[in-house]
Amino acid sequence: MQYHLNGFKPGNYEIPDAAREPAPIPPIVDLPKEVDVLIVGCGPAGLALARQLSEFADIKTCIVDQKDGPLLFGQADGISCRTMEIMEAFNCSEMMVKECYQLRQNAFWEPDTEHPENIKRTHRVRDARLGLSEFVHGVVNQARLHELLLEGMERSVTHLVPHYSRRLLELDVDESLTQDLSAHPITATFERIGASQSAKVETIKARYVVGCDGARSAVRKNLGIQLEGDSANKAWGVMDVLPVTDFPDIRVKSFVQSKENGAVMIVPREGGYLVRLYVELDLLDKDQRASQLDMTADDIIAKAQLIMHPYTLDVKEVAWWSIYEVGQRVADRFDDTPAGNPDNLIPRAFVAGDACHTHSPKGGWGLNTSLPDTFNLGWKLAAVIQGKSHPKLLQTYEDERRKVAFMLINADREMSKLVATRPTANQDEQPTKKSTADIEKFIARQNGFIAGTSIGYDESYLCTGHEHQGLATGYPIGQRFHSAEAVRLADGRPVHLGHLVKADGRWRIFIFGDEQSPLETNSKSGKLIDFLANAATSPVKKYTPEGADIDAVIDTYAVFQQQDLGIEQMPDYLWPAKGKYGLRDYEKVFRTEEGMDIFEQRGIDRTNGCMVVVRPDQHIATILPLDAHEELSAFFDEFMI
Repeated sequence: MQYHLNGFKPGNYEIPDAAREPAPIPPIVDLPKEVDVLIVGCGPAGLALARQLSEFADIKTCIVDQKDGPLLFGQADGISCRTMEIMEAFNCSEMMVKECYQLRQNAFWEPDTEHPENIKRTHRVRDARLGLSEFVHGVVNQARLHELLLEGMERSVTHLVPHYSRRLLELDVDESLTQDLSAHPITATFERIGASQSAKVETIKARYVVGCDGARSAVRKNLGIQLEGDSANKAWGVMDVLPVTDFPDIRVKSFVQSKENGAVMIVPREGGYLVRLYVELDLLDKDQRASQLDMTADDIIAKAQLIMHPYTLDVKEVAWWSIYEVGQRVADRFDDTPAGNPDNLIPRAFVAGDACHTHSPKGGWGLNTSLPDTFNLGWKLAAVIQGKSHPKLLQTYEDERRKVAFMLINADREMSKLVATRPTANQDEQPTKKSTADIEKFIARQNGFIAGTSIGYDESYLCTGHEHQGLATGYPIGQRFHSAEAVRLADGRPVHLGHLVKADGRWRIFIFGDEQSPLETNSKSGKLIDFLANAATSPVKKYTPEGADIDAVIDTYAVFQQQDLGIEQMPDYLWPAKGKYGLRDYEKVFRTEEGMDIFEQRGIDRTNGCMVVVRPDQHIATILPLDAHEELSAFFDEFMI
């Protein structure tokens, strides 16, 4: 898809440039008086959480933002493989794939040894993330991702829409009520802002609040949570431009380092014409902020032109630009409980996204860490509010995501040093760099983290069974369920199994059959299916509400190696009658096929098979032998009610 030929125009890329117009500013309506979950901030973290909670008709959610309407342009643009997988869970990956620039190559440029005032390409390489997911790392306006999440919210059963033009004045957490889960201990006071608004003050009470309101988070400050870390006192310019240039790699992600003038990172954007430039600027003085620099967009363009010599760069339009300083900080807590939570309290207020970790934007990690923050938190909030899980589940959000935040800032600190040609603060002894080789090595070494696909959670009651990891070596416990295709038994259609795990709050059990046919007497697969369907201790029987479909809480799929099976031979549990008419669900049983063998691709034990339990956020909770019936029940009994 091509767009922006005659100037940058934000909005829905399905609409031609000539007809595309920004959405009108939404009308102001009163805030509700009382909700289950209050979300502050309409960035990727806030919208991902709102999108997930919008699917639950029995959960009342409110999301507010200080801006007067949806984001139009600027900010992040990189969409990692893992973020694409999450967007698939929201049923909107197809449009992202269609509209994104797909990052498949990296180019490296250094000073020409014969003419050092010029730059020359040293080489191009295949992007190291290719093959880590069925999706490719994409680049698209962050506002477009927001738009897809907003559309999903509005079209959901709750028709959820944000309340814009609200500034948080005060957030109070009544500590005497926080351990009463039926109470609304959160009181938030907002002021309406904007030229057309009087300074009306509104108050809303909530059972839970999540601050997704960015690096200067008012929620974080009201909760007394501190950001810890440091600044490198280094400034970079960033801009989205429509250029005319003879630089040959303008449509390839490029790392450019000059001899005397600094560095540029070039990131092609969606539509075929738009390009993002990250331009190295100078050191900041102590306590100086990037916003205090007396620089214009023309100054940043001029610096980029110097770095890219002898190539010309004629910028026809600047769609957006900013200056930022490099720094890495992590919140000392991710919720309202004391550090370490010695009294084992249930948290009621949380921070997510840039509100709890800040860093430079060059790695594209902000959006791609923020959105998984709340993808982790959302299902836990829903399960507790709906009474399906013990409230201690909410304590695991900080345990799991704070570790990822530290991984993020450590990687960002290293990346920032490598991309810059000149020292950052406290590195006066560091020589000026003239080689991009270390950047290439870093990308190759950190490819799984950059893609988001290797991020895993430590052993806990939500990630256990490591002694059985050998049954499926390609499914590391704690990491996301790496999708692969299998053939659906009922109709022969190849299906990505990971795409079955939607953002609907349900658990999944994937049964990978052993060498024995499930139809044979005493087969392990057959016994497991019978246990799940009929045993009193089955977690499916125990935790599915009376009158609900059999897969309403725990959804089971089976993949068999045998090629001579028919859907009509399967136990009823694997093609259950559902809904008010008792219609059969034919989409739960799969088989392997030559060239599409998930057992081979994911290292699954062919002789013994196994079951893989997948959390609602697509991370692997446990791997168990097919006959570990009681261990499976014990896993769910630990936190479900």
